[in-house]
Amino acid sequence: MSTNQVENLDAVVLGAGFSGLYMHYRLRESGFSTRVFEAGDGVGGVWYWNRYPGARCDIESIYYNYTFSKELYQEWTWTSKYPEQSEILRYLNYVADKFDLRRDIQFNTRITAAHYDETINRWKVQMDDGTSVIAKYFISGVGCLSAANLPNFKGLENFEGKWYHTGRWPQEKVDFKGKRVGVIGTGSSGVQAIPVIAKEADHLTVFQRTPQYTLPARNYLYDPKFIKQTKANFDEIKRLMRKSSTGSGIQIRNISALQDSPEKRRQVYEKAWREGGFAFTSAYNDLLINDDANKTASDFIRSKIKEIVHKSDIAEKLLPDYYFGTKRPILDTDYYETYNRENVTLVDVKKEPIVEITPKGLRTKDAEYELDVLVFATGYDGMTGPLFKIDIRGRDGVVLKEKWEEGSKVRTLLGLTTVGFPNFFMITGPESPSVLVNMPAAIEQHVEWIADCIEYLHKHGVETLEPTIEAEEAWSQHCLEVAEMTLYVKTDSWYTGANIAGKPRSFLIYLGGFDRYKQKCNEVAASGYDGFILSNLKTVY
Repeated sequence: MSTNQVENLDAVVLGAGFSGLYMHYRLRESGFSTRVFEAGDGVGGVWYWNRYPGARCDIESIYYNYTFSKELYQEWTWTSKYPEQSEILRYLNYVADKFDLRRDIQFNTRITAAHYDETINRWKVQMDDGTSVIAKYFISGVGCLSAANLPNFKGLENFEGKWYHTGRWPQEKVDFKGKRVGVIGTGSSGVQAIPVIAKEADHLTVFQRTPQYTLPARNYLYDPKFIKQTKANFDEIKRLMRKSSTGSGIQIRNISALQDSPEKRRQVYEKAWREGGFAFTSAYNDLLINDDANKTASDFIRSKIKEIVHKSDIAEKLLPDYYFGTKRPILDTDYYETYNRENVTLVDVKKEPIVEITPKGLRTKDAEYELDVLVFATGYDGMTGPLFKIDIRGRDGVVLKEKWEEGSKVRTLLGLTTVGFPNFFMITGPESPSVLVNMPAAIEQHVEWIADCIEYLHKHGVETLEPTIEAEEAWSQHCLEVAEMTLYVKTDSWYTGANIAGKPRSFLIYLGGFDRYKQKCNEVAASGYDGFILSNLKTVY
């Protein structure tokens, strides 16, 4: 590829969701030429693709937004505590319009490869339309959950009905009225979609592999007085988001579950259950680090499932047997109640495995189910999956996927950079707090750190930045040590890659808290980027 045949940019940004939009804004404001490439035909990222019935955020909306602009916060008004997908998408479109971001976003374009060329110290970025660009900085904003996981079911190509994946839902409404629908998967998307589909379908069959602990959302419309008060408190909300361990208003009570008497503990859990949302997960500070404390929460939720679901045999199928909270926490609206409906059937595919998709439906080991529509709520190839779908190569042609040994040996510094890949930044990458904190808060922090870093490099005439092997190894070891102090590593989940057949098991989320993580990032920047190799060698081309 000849360098004089392609456009030269300061930065290429991958994805036009929360990460890509703000990254583009910050770099443009600093005077850097930037292009964003987005596979969809509009902005929104995960909220562009996830249009499935019931799709809704599980972070309170007053915290699930940008805080870099007070004016933006004052202008936008959320309608309810937990915003639905369409409202979040409207918000991101509003942001794109307000800051005139679309003019530098190339839609309907997927980046297929990004190769670092040491002869010119630049990234050569290739698109699926055959075009390419050269950039000094290559920045991933694909997030952790953009690579949809469609299991390789035998016979799917022969299915005569319609089928959909929750992570790639069509823009037009899917009509379930009068249809026999099968939903495969009961993770977050399945739990949200199942109650909505059940109300419309003639009959719904749920194929469950693993039962879930899911908490009632108790969503409600905001009162205008509350909205007015919230906007008046913008500075305090921004401070809270950026200083807390969760990146949101969720405050974990500083008390062990084992300190309270059984009667008092039951009262605490009942109150949190009635309140809804993540009040339950924040009831005690040791639910995710102490087996006995976790058991108190697990037992309570299992008792609620037995209380809500009328048929004892169905309730038994819905009882989880792993540590509460170690899979993605889920908020629901009438999920367990849905199994009391006469038009809903629950199939345990661990006892009755799926054998194949047939032209007329689905066949398990024990029975055949005639279906008109199949919905795959089978989640994502999380954390590394979105990056591994792109041919990313660093120094000496080393492939990122091979360096990280298919995900079994991921190594980063701060979840932002990795050895051998100069000027490559990851927003909410592996080994950052990512999905276990409020994502917009984490994204803003990452974007601002990356933008400040690039400004520093430009000011000091630095051509390349990458971590040292020692600093990278130390950070990865620290992440692992923190994770092993928790119960997360004792449960198979998409956090560990267990939902993808053949994927190596690892835990790639920093669990030390958003506040501590941000402090570490700030210390690195204040030191002049200790732990990084900064090269001033310029190449003329």
